[in-house]
Amino acid sequence: QVELVESGGGLVQAGGSQRLSCRVSGLPFERYNMGWFRKAPGEAYEFVAAIDRGLSTYSADSAKGRFAISRDNSKNTVTLQMNSLKPEDTAVYYCAARYLPSDTYSRSTDYDYWGQGTQVTVST
Repeated sequence: QVELVESGGGLVQAGGSQRLSCRVSGLPFERYNMGWFRKAPGEAYEFVAAIDRGLSTYSADSAKGRFAISRDNSKNTVTLQMNSLKPEDTAVYYCAARYLPSDTYSRSTDYDYWGQGTQVTVST
């Protein structure tokens, strides 16, 4: 059974930092490409960042310079370090796994497995 479990969400003040983790089980993690998406109420899934199995990273314009994605294959974990958070970053954050390679990893419909999400709230 494949499981993606996010952790690290919560309430943070604007300008602060937060570190999200996603622990994966039930699949050969090192063969999968991993992404982070977010979803605000009433909005569609928004791509945040991705890291492929070759350790190349991809980021949305909104995340560049503020967010960093990394992975630890020995722990089956992908991490999203978020700095300089803004109220508009408030959303439920999801990690997702995709087996096939892609050019951008930014399409939510391309992913095979999803976690249940963790809420991030950035206060003013």
